[in-house]
Amino acid sequence: MTETAPIPSLPLFYVKPEPITAERHGDLALEMGQGYRFAAHTNAVPIMGSEFAEAGRFYPIVFAGQVPHPVVMLGLERDNLFVDSVGHWSDRHYIPAYVRRYPFVFIETAAKDGFILGIDAASDRLRRASAKRLSDARLFLDAKPSPLTQEALRFSSALQSEHVAAREFSDALEQHGLLVPRQADALLPGGRHILLPGFKVVDFQRFLMLSDETVLAWNRKGWLRLIYQHLDSQMRWSDLLGPQAVRETPDTTNDATLELETSK
Repeated sequence: MTETAPIPSLPLFYVKPEPITAERHGDLALEMGQGYRFAAHTNAVPIMGSEFAEAGRFYPIVFAGQVPHPVVMLGLERDNLFVDSVGHWSDRHYIPAYVRRYPFVFIETAAKDGFILGIDAASDRLRRASAKRLSDARLFLDAKPSPLTQEALRFSSALQSEHVAAREFSDALEQHGLLVPRQADALLPGGRHILLPGFKVVDFQRFLMLSDETVLAWNRKGWLRLIYQHLDSQMRWSDLLGPQAVRETPDTTNDATLELETSK
């Protein structure tokens, strides 16, 4: 039996994002050390160009979404294979910046290109600040943004700039017809098929046919490096198959297979 496991739509994780203010959040803190339980049930997370080299060592990088954006694949079904039942992300694997930023977020304002720092008010990491709880990290100190909030602002600003650059890169790939649909078809030890559609990859033959002028321009932007890192990361699909096979049948992992096919 073949079961379909779609890639979730973006953005991820945020349930109730709202601008951070001293009036509304002045007595709140983040409880540190809560791990990544919020990311346990997603199989894909956005990444930025500066992360391709590191992320590609561990995960396949593909392009997903109605407006394609680079993402890393974290699982073949709906769950993240690298987060355990208590929210611990595997020590050996890279954690994307998009995940590390949560529960902070940049919220677009009415002003042109304007953004303001926000937070997911529904996050289970938010607590009333307590002087007795050393694991608390306050959002405000004396009605002023705490060092934690100031660092979140800096990090979110940098991530927003990288998001714009990643979107420009993805748009260029799409406009030149280089992104083609793919789907992963995995056969697990028990005989169950998982079909993972909804993503695109760069077609290498089309890439080779780019004009010299385009290649030179893309090289100057650093995009050729990103394309090769993306293509190299396709070798990481097998790194998803092993953990999935273990979850399926803990004592049998040798007869699992996975193929990438052109989407029908």
